[in-house]
Amino acid sequence: MKLPQLDLIDSSLDRLAGDLCMVEQEIVDVSSVAGRVLAEPLLADRDSPSLAVSAMDGYAIRTADLSLGRLPISGTCPAGSAPLKLEPGTAIRIFTGAPIPQGADCVLKREDTQENADTVVFDSQSTEYQLGQHIRYQGANGKAGDVILDTGTLLTPNAMAGAASFGARQLSVRRKLRVGIINTGDELVPAGQPALPWQIRDSNGPTLESMLKTQSWIELVFRQQVADQPERVANSIRDGLSGVDALLLTGGVSMGDCDFVPQAIESFGGRIVFHRLPIRPGRPVLGALSREGKLIMGLPGNPVSVAVTARRLACPMLRRAAGFSRNQVPAPNVTLANPDQKTLDLVWFRLVSIDDCGQATLVDSQGSGDIVSLARSDGFIEIPPHASGPGPWRYVAW
Repeated sequence: MKLPQLDLIDSSLDRLAGDLCMVEQEIVDVSSVAGRVLAEPLLADRDSPSLAVSAMDGYAIRTADLSLGRLPISGTCPAGSAPLKLEPGTAIRIFTGAPIPQGADCVLKREDTQENADTVVFDSQSTEYQLGQHIRYQGANGKAGDVILDTGTLLTPNAMAGAASFGARQLSVRRKLRVGIINTGDELVPAGQPALPWQIRDSNGPTLESMLKTQSWIELVFRQQVADQPERVANSIRDGLSGVDALLLTGGVSMGDCDFVPQAIESFGGRIVFHRLPIRPGRPVLGALSREGKLIMGLPGNPVSVAVTARRLACPMLRRAAGFSRNQVPAPNVTLANPDQKTLDLVWFRLVSIDDCGQATLVDSQGSGDIVSLARSDGFIEIPPHASGPGPWRYVAW
């Protein structure tokens, strides 16, 4: 049974997703669809396999001839050739994937035989070989018209095997999701630039940019920095939305005098769906929609908060807008090697590193501004309110 705080997080995302605009579909040549999201199901244009084929290198025979123990070889059938006809009392040398000869109903594994130039010898008393042995029959994998890949499937390398195998020269996919990033804050200087003691090198922009650029279905349109001034924040959001499908902001969403993002969104007709959730880090997070249904995610300004809320809250909404069938990537559970008894009355996202055996270790962290702990982590675990111990806990990798 879910706790109320977990329900609130999921229900908040559901409300945001309900009116979120999904990107349009387009027709793309199959040679260029890798990494895209299917907009229509992929159907099999023929049976798979399209005819009976051998699952082994060996010899195609009739089971009626098994008792003979020796058969003359009447031919060879490689993969990619038309099926041969097997005469009674003979064997045909066959290779994996080659069509089963007409009249054959069994394949002897090559390693179970003694091969001569024109005959093959085998154990006539073996009970291993039966009707249909080592034959993959027509349609065993799927029938013509079967759904091979559902709408909303990401065309990963394994999915591309299906896309390439079933005859479609072009596929209907969602166009790439166009995303913009706005980092607010007077204290920010670009990464790599000299910074005075009272200034901060911008890590939020590079963090979000790297998250987006690793996703083949996203096009990062721009990333910019904006000073904490009401008019500039409002103009940057309004102008930024004109060329993107989704906008990610960092900073300016809390309760301070320089937090102008909420009023900026409302100034041009945007609708705030949720603001502040019972989580740590990242409680000030904001989810909103433009009049056109474009996503606006206002993430807090501290680096750990940005990374966690982007991964846990923004990414599912980006997937929704991009046309995925599932908003969330299934997350594994992990156990902690170094549990403590600390608890919160909020959902607690705690940074962890993962060892080669898949066990998690809490990363020592000084809070949501601790960039060192963020840089050393592999992801985070999600701990419900008032819970502690080794877990298992839901794990989300960066």
